[in-house]
Amino acid sequence: MIAADLERLIEDAWERSPLDAGDLEPVEATIRALDEGRVRVAEKRDDEWVVNEWVKKAILLYFQLRGMEPLEAGPFAYLDKIPLKRVTASDRVRVVPPAVARYGSFLSEGVILMPSYVNIGAWVGPRTMVDTWATVGSCAQIGADVHLAGGVGVGGVLEPLQARPVIVEDGAFLGSRCIVTEGVVVGEEAVLGPNVSLTASVPVIDVTGPEPVEHRGYVPPRSVVVPGTRPREFPAGTVQLSCALVIGQRTASTDRRTSLNDALREHGIGA
Repeated sequence: MIAADLERLIEDAWERSPLDAGDLEPVEATIRALDEGRVRVAEKRDDEWVVNEWVKKAILLYFQLRGMEPLEAGPFAYLDKIPLKRVTASDRVRVVPPAVARYGSFLSEGVILMPSYVNIGAWVGPRTMVDTWATVGSCAQIGADVHLAGGVGVGGVLEPLQARPVIVEDGAFLGSRCIVTEGVVVGEEAVLGPNVSLTASVPVIDVTGPEPVEHRGYVPPRSVVVPGTRPREFPAGTVQLSCALVIGQRTASTDRRTSLNDALREHGIGA
């Protein structure tokens, strides 16, 4: 079935309750298309990220229609509704034990999964590295040539249906223990230093000019970002709240092949 037909059938099933056995085929076909990268939860159109809500609906219906069952992967035993993704040599993907990708996620050619986790609905672009203990949440969209360093947490979102998932665009570098949630967009080739924590409400403040420029839910392309704080007054006194600081721009000398430390060192931050 083509995407337009699947969309119509999923929308019809979503409006009905209870579901019947005939709904299983289009739901499974949609999840299979997700797994093969033929459809995506979100995609860029005219320079804007657009959410395909019907694909999210298919994932939620998939949970409803499937029962718990035992799963085995080598010496590991699981009990879940969603099978594990099967990767073969023809996929040209490297998966290091005990990395786990769930069925319905897509791994492009050249992806490397160190011991890590990729959830259903996620899309991971070509040549991207998902490093040790990093997590890619449900529906997150990770671009090409991205490096998610050790312990990075990319949040997932299925509901509300219209909510944009986390987007990490091509060439971005997220340092160790970064957290990115609530539909934040990390622009192309941006560099996030270790421990940067971003949500939709955390301010991203560009301090490179004479006046601060504030963004929320968005890291501009090629920005070099480090953790920061700024004061806020409360009845009990002044406290420091977390923010993120844009301290510079990635340059030709800190291209995609350059280490995170080199990118930070150029701005007086690295060791």
